[in-house]
Amino acid sequence: MSVGTAEFVRRIPEGEDRERLTCARCGFIAYENPKIVTGSVVVEDGKVLLCRRAIEPRRGFWTLPAGYMELGETVEEAARREAMEEAMAEITLDGVLAIYSISRLGQVQVLFRARLASPGIAPGPESQEVRFFAWEEIPWDEIAFPSVRWVLNAWRETGSGPLGPPRTNPPEDARGTARLPGGA
Repeated sequence: MSVGTAEFVRRIPEGEDRERLTCARCGFIAYENPKIVTGSVVVEDGKVLLCRRAIEPRRGFWTLPAGYMELGETVEEAARREAMEEAMAEITLDGVLAIYSISRLGQVQVLFRARLASPGIAPGPESQEVRFFAWEEIPWDEIAFPSVRWVLNAWRETGSGPLGPPRTNPPEDARGTARLPGGA
């Protein structure tokens, strides 16, 4: 890989314990680190907001309003932005509900419990459809990602009560390596 006059190669630099993208000329290490995903379980009248994805991966499947954090944002700002982008929802965050490690994708997910700050939702450009679901109405066979299932269960356990410590990966997928049937 070449960037400008740099020639990057994968090697284990001195003092490191794994391969890194390193400039063969000057030794600069271009660290590749996990991405932060943030989002919310938005609750209104005991129902949870889900968004049917209009984009890949998992187009047509249901997820929470969530996405990658941008530089210059806090996790809270990113969660509010994602709710607006995906569901045209202005939200108030109650606190952190869960923090998940998805090692197979290099992600850390910070998920909040939230509620609408103003009435009304509508699909944003990344959503085909948005709506609130009661627990028994959630389309479990059409959920986009394992962590959406995890956090919905965390929300169910917590309800509107005190949040306590954030939930983490379930024991059966402690490193975040499992996929849903069909590939996500």
